Order: sequence, then structure tokens, then C-alpha cells
Amino acid sequence: MLARVLRSLAAAPLLMIALAGATAAETDCSKPPAELGRFEGGSGKEAPATPFLVGDSERTLADFRGKALVVNLWATWCAPCVTEMPALNRLSEAVAADGIAVLPLSADREGAPIIEKFYALNGIGHLPVMVDRMGKVARALAVPGLPTTVLYDREGREAGRVVGTAEWDAPEAVRFLRACLASPA
Repeated sequence: MLARVLRSLAAAPLLMIALAGATAAETDCSKPPAELGRFEGGSGKEAPATPFLVGDSERTLADFRGKALVVNLWATWCAPCVTEMPALNRLSEAVAADGIAVLPLSADREGAPIIEKFYALNGIGHLPVMVDRMGKVARALAVPGLPTTVLYDREGREAGRVVGTAEWDAPEAVRFLRACLASPA
């Protein structure tokens, strides 16, 4: 009996390693390219149910369940944010057919009109106008500053995040996002 218990205890770490390997094989977010800058591995936490505005409607990240998400927290007054918006626009166009949605949540207090003006001036045509009123989503995500981008898998679990800017449309970044946010088979 004692020998069986000892064998079970010895096998437990191997089982845990095997299970961790299976999870990594399903969605590989462990080796981000340099183009993603300060990438941090995901917490696995579910997306918060904090509402934000899309037009006149309140939505939450749960409304996008079934899609992988690239949630970018930004503002028109944030110079680094402004710099990376064209790349996020191109990323959105590149990955839409893969079931990956790019959601830019703006912290602009002026709301949709200033975002629409920014999009028009900068040729942003593949991103929705979304407003994080009063920074509620940013607080729920414990965002340290703008820009910050949080990646969610199709089940709504955090797969990773980038604090600061990234080259979102670089081929290596696009390949990584497709692999990292791939739907489990």
C-alpha cells in the first residue's frame, strides 16, 4: 500500500508537466516575437464584465465570446497610442477572417466624436469606435498605463498582454497572434 502511494506521488509531477505541455500545444503564447515589445504571459483570468460603449449601446467583452480578442486600451491624446493605431487597423483587417477581433477601447472623455474624427484623419477604417467610459475597463484589467493590449482566447480567458507599443502588423506578430489565440481543437 505504501509503495503504491509513493509511486502515485512520484508520478504526480510528471502528470502535471504533461498537462502543462498539452495546454501549451493548444495555444502557444510562450514565445512572443520581439515585435510585440513588453509581452507578458496571460493570467488565464476571465474577461471582466465591465461595460463599455459601442455607439449608443453598452457592451462587455463577454458579448464577443467565441472570437479571440486583441483589446487595446488607448486614447487620442496618448502619443504612443496614436503611433500604433495604423498597425492595429492593418492587424484587424489581416486577422478578421481568422475569428480574431481587434477592439480598441478609448479612454477619451469626449467620446465617440473625437475618435471618429481621429479615424477619419488617419485613414482608420477597420476598427470599431469604442469608448471605455471613466476608464472602468482599464481599472478592471489593472492596466498600468496606455497603451496596453490584452489578448483573450475564444473562451474569454486572458492569454497575454503587451504593456506599451508593439508592431501589431509585423508578419511575425500576426503569425504569433494566430498561433497564440488559435481555437483549441
